[in-house]
Amino acid sequence: MGGAVPEVWISAADGCDMVRADAVVVFRMDNTGRLTAQLRDEAKVSVTLLEGSSGKGHPPADFHRRLARAIAELGDSSGAHLIRAENRDGAWSWVTEPL
Repeated sequence: MGGAVPEVWISAADGCDMVRADAVVVFRMDNTGRLTAQLRDEAKVSVTLLEGSSGKGHPPADFHRRLARAIAELGDSSGAHLIRAENRDGAWSWVTEPL
């Protein structure tokens, strides 16, 4: 494979931390909508990407799959990008922006 591989970063739940997408080996989403990413390291560190909610505000059940799809699509782009979750009027989406 030739050329530079684009950097894709995912914003963590607090909005202050970012995780490099190629460091993630597993996404887990529980029934409350809490989304975590397990990182590729010996300690099996997990990072919370979205906090769970017991109300109507949690993301759809396939939201982690949508994240994987967004990461794959950005793999065909150039430059570094940030992906962050957004809830606008009850509709959840992954928003991408250049870094």
